[in-house]
Amino acid sequence: MALIDELQELRSAGLESIAGAGDLSSLDAVRVALLGKKGSLTGVLRGLGALSGDERPAAGKVSNEVRLALEAAIAEREGILSAAALERRLTAEAIDVTLPGRRRAPGRQHLIEKVTREISDIFIGLGYRIAEGPEVELDYYNFTALNTPPDHPARNASDTFYVEDLSGDAAVVAGESDVLLRTQTSPVQVRVMENSTPPIYILAPGKVYRRDVADPSHLPQFTQIEGLVVDEGITFGDLKGTLEHFAHEMFGPDRAVRLRPHFFPFTEPSAEVDVSCHLCNGAGCRMCKGSGWLEVLGCGMVDPNVFGYVGIDPERYTGFAFGMGAERIAALKYGVPDLRHFIESDMRFLRQF
Repeated sequence: MALIDELQELRSAGLESIAGAGDLSSLDAVRVALLGKKGSLTGVLRGLGALSGDERPAAGKVSNEVRLALEAAIAEREGILSAAALERRLTAEAIDVTLPGRRRAPGRQHLIEKVTREISDIFIGLGYRIAEGPEVELDYYNFTALNTPPDHPARNASDTFYVEDLSGDAAVVAGESDVLLRTQTSPVQVRVMENSTPPIYILAPGKVYRRDVADPSHLPQFTQIEGLVVDEGITFGDLKGTLEHFAHEMFGPDRAVRLRPHFFPFTEPSAEVDVSCHLCNGAGCRMCKGSGWLEVLGCGMVDPNVFGYVGIDPERYTGFAFGMGAERIAALKYGVPDLRHFIESDMRFLRQF
């Protein structure tokens, strides 16, 4: 009978294909080709309907024997291939417990955190204490109590991040909202003076936010460190001596220091502090733009108007304040030309420190 011969040939070819399957995916492809809805055996069995009543029982018996033989061969081959796959996986994932462990590189302080702590330690050694305040601040503490007039450019929405109010209306123009991301850590000074009685010697490090585009000398978020002293008999000479001590401790005793007149709304008189360029020793180079000096920080004597906001008697007490950016100090100390290096998480850069 032709159909029975075809079934026998299919059996032989099928068993050969099953034996030749090298992995489980190949075996599954053979199974589908033989026993699937469109498989070879299924196609042959469709011919059973054309047989006579006498031929059909014998052909049906042979077809069942072929199917069972193919299924048994597939199951046996699957077991062999599964065992082999497991053996390969176990070999590949084997762990030799006698080998020494791999050392993980220990974590380190980020350079900005390191510099911030170094600066803090210098002033703690002078008797200052660390003070903190909220990063989401009120306009009153960030500007008004610091003698900053309503029309000052720093209060514009182009320079300051104002916070959206609870009603959902975006407060993007100065004056529409009195809540903002602090642009300086000076509000900490106001809060401390409100709740403390002089003498006051504090250092306020923390994150501040400004609407600046990140470039070699600006970042929209950076670390500012501000100091405040309020006591009887404080003079500009005390300010100068304090900052000269800081500059020599931070940059080296051989660096020259100078103060230049400047303006800040909350100090009078005000000054900016420079140190001599470490590359040219004051002769003038590309780093210092030919001047021989590098700007470090701003400072000044506390304006009496500020004392008026916090209830401190300006006839009895005087004080000074100063502020610096930790990123700028780090850049000047280690010769980093671009502040963006500090926030890009490039390990090739960070591992140097």
